[in-house]
Amino acid sequence: MAHSDDKHNLRTYGWECLSTDYPYTYPMFRVRQDQVRWPDGHLAPYAYVQGTDAVWIVPITVDRQVVLIRQLRYTIADWCWEVPAGGFHDFTGTPLELAKRELAEEIGGTSDNWLYVGSFRPGVSIIDQVCHIILARDVRLDREPRREPGEIIEVHLVSVERALEMARNGEMVDGTSALALLRCEPYLQSQGRLS
Repeated sequence: MAHSDDKHNLRTYGWECLSTDYPYTYPMFRVRQDQVRWPDGHLAPYAYVQGTDAVWIVPITVDRQVVLIRQLRYTIADWCWEVPAGGFHDFTGTPLELAKRELAEEIGGTSDNWLYVGSFRPGVSIIDQVCHIILARDVRLDREPRREPGEIIEVHLVSVERALEMARNGEMVDGTSALALLRCEPYLQSQGRLS
């Protein structure tokens, strides 16, 4: 096991990482297991997932329709309402460049009006990942989607009000998509227009 010193700022609080191992790696994530001296002095492992960063795109058309996708997800063996998204596991550009690629691939969309809204972390106790949120305004569905193998996706246009309702009432069970929509709400609701 190699020693990792990326947790040195925790020493002030009594944590000490003694060694690091990666028992499982995959292009989109790896499992990290540290041997740790905990604040109370005992030694024990601490394991979590290191995910590649990703981007969630909230696309809205010029006539104020939010473009949602309904995607069949193998993980839960069910359909999920989501916004388009993609990860940096096979991409080396900026969040905006990745957002443009994913919008075209998943829904055949293009835009010339983008806004970086911010970022969040999806589950700080079990995953180390940064999720970027980008609002795509004046979206045109003018291309043929180029989906990855295994992506079974329906494209749906819904009103801003309906999309936000789905994010709030649990109909959109993908928490990252719901949060991305809710973080964009001030821009979606501003004076009935996007400014």
